[in-house]
This record gives sequence, C-alpha cells and structure tokens, in this order.
Amino acid sequence: MRRFRGLFFSLLVIAVCSLIAGHYGPGVAAGRAPEAAPAEEDLASGLKQFTSIYRLVEQNAAEQVNPDNSIYKGAIPGMLRTLDPHSSFFDPRDFQEMREEQRGKYYGVGMTIQPKDSRIVVVAPFTGSPAYKAGIRPGDVILEVDGKRTEGMTSKEVADHLKGPKGTPVTVVIAREGADKPLTFQLIRGEIPRYSVQTAFWLKPGIAYIDVEMFNENTSEELEAAFRKLGESRIRGLVLDLRSNPGGLLSEGVAVAGRFLKKGQVVVSHRGRTSPERPYVATNGGTAGNYPIVVLVDRYSASAAEIVAGALQDHDRGWVFGDNTFGKGLVQTVFPLSENTGLALTTAKYYTPSGRLIQRDYASGSFYEYYYNRKEGPKDTPDVKMTDAGRPVYGGNGIQPDEKFTLKYNRFQIELLRKAAFRDYIPKYFAGRDIRLGAEWTPDQAMLNDFHSFLLNNKFNFTEAEFAENNDWVRQQLKREALVTSAGLDESLKYAVEVDPAVQKAVESLPKAQALLDLQKKQMVRADKRFRRD
Repeated sequence: MRRFRGLFFSLLVIAVCSLIAGHYGPGVAAGRAPEAAPAEEDLASGLKQFTSIYRLVEQNAAEQVNPDNSIYKGAIPGMLRTLDPHSSFFDPRDFQEMREEQRGKYYGVGMTIQPKDSRIVVVAPFTGSPAYKAGIRPGDVILEVDGKRTEGMTSKEVADHLKGPKGTPVTVVIAREGADKPLTFQLIRGEIPRYSVQTAFWLKPGIAYIDVEMFNENTSEELEAAFRKLGESRIRGLVLDLRSNPGGLLSEGVAVAGRFLKKGQVVVSHRGRTSPERPYVATNGGTAGNYPIVVLVDRYSASAAEIVAGALQDHDRGWVFGDNTFGKGLVQTVFPLSENTGLALTTAKYYTPSGRLIQRDYASGSFYEYYYNRKEGPKDTPDVKMTDAGRPVYGGNGIQPDEKFTLKYNRFQIELLRKAAFRDYIPKYFAGRDIRLGAEWTPDQAMLNDFHSFLLNNKFNFTEAEFAENNDWVRQQLKREALVTSAGLDESLKYAVEVDPAVQKAVESLPKAQALLDLQKKQMVRADKRFRRD
C-alpha cells in the first residue's frame, strides 16, 4: 500500500523537504545582527589553503576537474556536513526544485516515473493530468521524449525533459505490455498541482479521514477546502494522517495546528545561538469543531509534521497514535544567493508548547547512522515535560505517541513489496483486457492463480503455505494496484486507506481522544472555581 515506501526514498524526501521547514528569506540580513566573524587572519589563512589545494587538484588530477561539482557538490557540502545533518547548499537545479515543492505546483505532463531494469517506467499518472487524460498507464515504458531516446537517462533527466512551459507540446513514445509496437502520445504541458492534502473522505458516518502529505504554500487552504467538502459540522471524529509527511513550511504547520487549538495558544517556539526565543501562536484558533482527533504518525513524520503532532499532544487536543516520529527539530533559514543558488543553514531548534526538544541526537554517530540506522532513544530521557492536563511527555527523540502502533509486514509481504510484484503484474493482467472495472470488483480466484504463476515464473521466493496464509492481503494489494489503472490514483489511495490496519486501529482509539476533551472540560471547571474563590 501507499504507506509501504522504500527506506531510501522516505529518508531522501525527509532530507530534502526538511530543508524548507523554517524560514525562506534573507534570515540574518533581515534584522538579526550576525555573530562576530572569526578572526580575519584565520579566515584568510583558511581560504588561501583551500585555493592552494584546489589549484593542485585542478593541475594534477587524473580526470579534468569540473569547477561546479568541486564547489557546489564538494567543498560547500563538505563544510556544512561538519555542522549538522540538515544544513545544505542548493545548486540552481536543487534550488528550483525546492521552490516547486514550496509552491505546490510545476508545469509538465503529470506522472510519477522510476527506473527499472535500465528502463524508465510510469508508476502512475496524476488524476486529471495531461498524461492521465491521454491514456498513459502504470507500467508503460518511456522510450523517447521529443525524439530523444531515454536509454541511459536517469529518471530525473527524463522528468526534466517532460517538464516545460505551460501550453507547450511534448511527444512521448512508450512501450506497453500487450501492444505490438510502440505508442506515440502528443501531450500539451499543463500546470500540475502537487496537492499536500490529497485524500479526504468519510471512513464511516461521522468519522472523517484527512491525509496531509507535506506542508507547502497551499496546505492550510487545501485543508479548509477539504473541511468544506466534508461539511465540518457533521464531523464527530477525525483521523488526521501525518505518516510519511516529511515536513515543509513552518508557517503552514503553524496554521494547520492552530485551527484545532484555542486562539493564542502556543504551537511551537524556537531559539538559537544568534536568535532569541520566538513563540508561534494560533491566530486562527477555534476554527475546528470540538470533536476528538487521532493524529497518525510514523518514523518518517518529520519537521512541520512533528510540530503539528507535538502541539496537539501538548495541549491535549489530539491523541497521537503510531510510531516515534523522525526527530527533526532543527530550524533552517534559507538564504537566496547569486546564480540562483541558496543556502539552508540551521539557525535554531524547535520546542513544543511544553518546552520539550523535538530534535534527536546526531552528535554520537555519523550522518549515515542518523538517517539509516536509527535507534530508539532512551526511555528514561531527562527531557520530561507535562501537557496542559498534566500528562507526562518526552523530548529529545521526536514525538513519542500516546499509543504505540507499528504496522509489521511478514517475510512474504516484504518480498513482494520490495520487488514491486503487484506493480509489475498488473500491466500484464490488463494486456488485452478491458481496464474498466466495476465498483464492486474484487480479484477472483482465477486472478490469484494467474498471479501465483507470475510469482513462480519470476522466481519470487515464497512457500505455498505463505501464499495461502496471505491470501486476503494479496487480494487487497492486487485491487489497490489495479485501481490505479482502472479508476485513477485517487481511488486507489482511498481504497488503500480503507483497508489500512493502522487507520482502523486509529478509529478504535477515538474514545481516548474524546477522553482528552473531557479532561480539558473538567480542568476548565476547576480553574473557573478557583478564579471565583480568588
């Protein structure tokens, strides 16, 4: 399902998106006096030594030195790596991509692609995009873009060729399972919105589900649109899904958390070596109804997602459910530089309303270990704070959930998901078949038998007992993947949520979220009585 993402991909997204959480603008130049510069002679000596080494490398290296790579990809990132895991330099291409993430849109044909077996394969066209309307399907292999063969290209290079000014044409040649010869598509590039609130619907009468996938410039507006579509007055309980949300813009995280809090309540604060403590408060508080909220998080919920979860937890407004979050609580100020480059520099740390630190330790190991070999923090952490209602919460290791739940996959499931078995099978299944499926369609036994043969022919490692034990799960995954081709990505995501065990457990935890609201009311009554006595 959608939540099972490759470890590398998830951590890469966190590393990139966390750079845009915090501030975008001149930072220090906008009114903060910088710390005193290092001694001029030390700085001059260091620059002289660097120049000397660079000249030696340029004159004597076996391969010709690319100045841009040496500086943009080497010297500057190397310096920043001595500071922390999230300070970073953007070359022109990276800076443009960061701004696209922030703006929540780009111009192109609207589909996700990935490399597979030295080919570039369509994962899914976005619903309503030029690629979707033209009939491009998951599993299609991109052979050419505007006459350029994609053989040897990376997926990023192919994506760059597919992007372009709005209204311009692009010719895409693909190979499709079951087609005798390549198919040619004439597409017109359009504006492709990158929705941060992609899924919002009723899980059952009165119980709403909203998934916030990241925080860009449009997130709070998209959230309000989702509530209008649902009819917020009808909500009796909300599952707010922040799993695999890598963060984004601080201002949007504050706005999202603020709508569920009381006006004036602190959402988050930050302070650093050169900046005084600054609190961010709910300015649009009281927008939401007084319904219980379960906040779903996992180990890939980072930055602004952790700010939202931490604020709702500290003010006893939401029951946090899932796994420990990533623990990214460093504030980056983005400094635009010349040549369309930029510097994201850590200038402060985030603290939740109770005062606990979100950031986990990164000084006791390598940055590789920080991202890929993450260890749980100590349970006896000294950073213990209290929520508004007096419940203990713990800092220094992301946001620890009120209720722990980790979705575990067995060996057979991991094997099939890791090797993209369902994604590779569905194009073969639809070859020569009508892709339109009925609303009540579900994989039948004949499809299961065919999928079983596919696994054997492609040398997947499994036993007959494993296949039988996972029969229901296999049917769910086949339907989820088939819906991408038949009904579109949005319908597939909705179905994946409906059968997601974590979402089902979160719904069962709504009474615990209601208990927090009841606790708030009792506290308000006690506070009112004390005020009257005084």
